[in-house]
Amino acid sequence: MATLIAGLVLFLGIHSLSIVNEPLRNRLQTSLGEGPFKGLYAVIALIGLVLIVVGYGAARLEPTVLYTPPGGLRHLALLLLIPVFPLLFAAYLPGRIKTTLKHPMLVAVKLWALAHLLANGMLHDVLLFGTFLAWAVVDRISLKRRPQRATPTLPAGKANDIIAVGAGLAVYVVTVVWAHQWLIGVSPVSMG
Repeated sequence: MATLIAGLVLFLGIHSLSIVNEPLRNRLQTSLGEGPFKGLYAVIALIGLVLIVVGYGAARLEPTVLYTPPGGLRHLALLLLIPVFPLLFAAYLPGRIKTTLKHPMLVAVKLWALAHLLANGMLHDVLLFGTFLAWAVVDRISLKRRPQRATPTLPAGKANDIIAVGAGLAVYVVTVVWAHQWLIGVSPVSMG
């Protein structure tokens, strides 16, 4: 469990720099230079992600049950996950979805985390998905109070929403039917 926690601290910690201290983030980027800052940021995030994956895998070997969700919540979770990939695509394909939601990636993270909390009641699940859900909520609140930074996106276009939804739904189907089982070892459609 310690490895999972260390990974969450590193991954979400570096992603919380703007939440906690935007001026410090800006000073670091200025003093290090944009390229080295982004490189260091990426290395820390990657180390955190690896620790999350390894720690979560290890924690699954010795699970602690906190609650047992009813089967219906697992079906609800599958429904909540349908917009996750389209929202992730919409974050980088500006269109009406991005304009309406402002931060579709954070909405995607919240839906992903909530759906997994509904479907899984082990301590390691609650720790992983609960932490991501809390982080996404805090980040969204902080975005209302801090200046917006430009994010790399493709040019805005009318077709972007169609592309985001189509590609996102295709990735959702591949994930549910095959990739989740291959990557995580659990099939979402055979869970009950």
